[in-house]
Amino acid sequence: MKLKAKILMLAVAPLLLAIAVIGGLLVVETQRLERQQAQVLEDVLLSTKREELHSYIALALTSIDHLYGAGRDDQAAKEQAKAILSSMNFGDDGYFYAYADDGLNLVHPRQPELVGTNLWDMRDADGTYVIRELIARAKEGGGFQRYLWPKPSTGKIERKLGYSVYLPRWGWMLGTGIYLDDVDAAAARLRGNLLASVRQTLVGLAAVAVIAALAVFAGGLALNISEQRQADRKLKALAHRVVSSQEEERARVSRELHDHICQLLVSIKYQFELVGHRLAHPGDAPVTAIDREISALSKAIGEVRRISHDLRPALLDDLGLPAALEHIGNELAQRSGLEVRVSPQVHEERLPELQAVSLFRVAQEALRNVERHAQAKHIDIRLDDAGDRLELRITDDGVGFDVKNIEQSRDRGIGLTNMRERVERNGGTFQLISHPGHTALTASFPLTAVA
Repeated sequence: MKLKAKILMLAVAPLLLAIAVIGGLLVVETQRLERQQAQVLEDVLLSTKREELHSYIALALTSIDHLYGAGRDDQAAKEQAKAILSSMNFGDDGYFYAYADDGLNLVHPRQPELVGTNLWDMRDADGTYVIRELIARAKEGGGFQRYLWPKPSTGKIERKLGYSVYLPRWGWMLGTGIYLDDVDAAAARLRGNLLASVRQTLVGLAAVAVIAALAVFAGGLALNISEQRQADRKLKALAHRVVSSQEEERARVSRELHDHICQLLVSIKYQFELVGHRLAHPGDAPVTAIDREISALSKAIGEVRRISHDLRPALLDDLGLPAALEHIGNELAQRSGLEVRVSPQVHEERLPELQAVSLFRVAQEALRNVERHAQAKHIDIRLDDAGDRLELRITDDGVGFDVKNIEQSRDRGIGLTNMRERVERNGGTFQLISHPGHTALTASFPLTAVA
C-alpha cells in the first residue's frame, strides 16, 4: 500500500471507528433506557391495576358481607355466597374465584369444570404453584401474586396479576385477577418506538460516516491530484534545468577546449612546422632550441589536466577529500585573491567514497557561487567527522542573499538544487542560512549509516 493510501486509511479508519463506537454506545444506552422506561411504565400500570384489584375484592366482600359478616357459617350461607360470587363479573375477562385452604376449587364462573377439583399441586409454565401461592398470600393478610393463566376471551396463556384475601371462619381463599397483556403490549410499543428511533439514529450516523469518508477520500484525491500535478511540474522544470545544465557544462568544456587547448595545439603545430622547415632547408635561418615549443606543450598539458580535474579531480582519488578541499581552496585563493582557510579534522579511513564525492561537489559549487556572487573577503572551509556524522561547513562574509526566495524562484540556477538533492539523495542533510555579512552552508552524512 502506498504512503498516501496509508495516510488516507489512517484518516478514515479512526473516523469510522469513532462513529461505530458512538453507535454502539447509543445502542447500549438505548437498551438501558428501554429497560428503565419499560419498568417505570409497568410499575405505573401495575399500581393502577393493584388499586383496581383492591376495589374489586372490596366489592366482592361487600356483596357477601350479609352472610359472612353476619356470622353465618352454615352450608346454606356458603352456597348462597358461591352463587353471588359466580354471578359477579367485570370486563370481558374479570371474575372472582374461591378455593378451600386445601386447594379445592369452590367458585370459578369462567371455568366451571374446575369446580370441585383440587388444584393444590397445579403449576403454570413457569413452575409456579399457583393455588398454593394465592392461598399463602391470602393467609399473609392479603397480597398480590403473578402467574400464568388461560385468558377466557382468547384461550391463550397470559400473564396475570392476582389478589387474594382469606376468610378464616370458612377456610376460604377469595381472589380475583387482571390479565397483564395490555401492560406487555404497552411495553412492546415503547420498545418498538425506541428501536425505531435507534434505527433512525444509526441510519443517520451511517450516512454521516459515509459522507465523512467520501469527503476525506475526495479531499485526499484532490490533494493527491494537486500534488501529483505540482510534482510533475517540478519534475519537468528540474529535467529542463538538468538538460540546460548539461548543455552549459558541455558548452563550457567546449569553450575550454577551443579557446585554450586548440589554440595552444595550433600554435605548437605551427612552431614545430617552422622547426621542420628549417631542418629541411639548412640554408635558411639556423634551427634554434625548441624550449618555447616544449613550454607551450607543457601549458597545453596543464590545461588538459585542469579540465580533467574539474570533471573528476585526481586528488580526490589519490589523496582523499581533505587534500582535494585544500587544493580547490588554494586555487580559489590564487585565482581571486580571497583569503581561504581550510580546516580538515577527519580520519581518512572513516570517509565513504560516495559521501566524499558528494561533499567535494558541494564544495566546488559553493566556492564557485562565492567567487561569482558573494563579494566576500574571507572563506572558511571546515570538515569534521567528530561523533557519528561527517560534516562539511563553508562560511563566508559576503553580501548574503534571501535563501527562501532564491529556492522558490523559477529563474534561479540549478546550483542550490543540485547541492541539496545530491546530499539528500545519498542520505545526508543540507542546510543553508544567509544574511548580510554571513552565509553558512552545512552538509552532513551519518557515518554509522554509511560505514
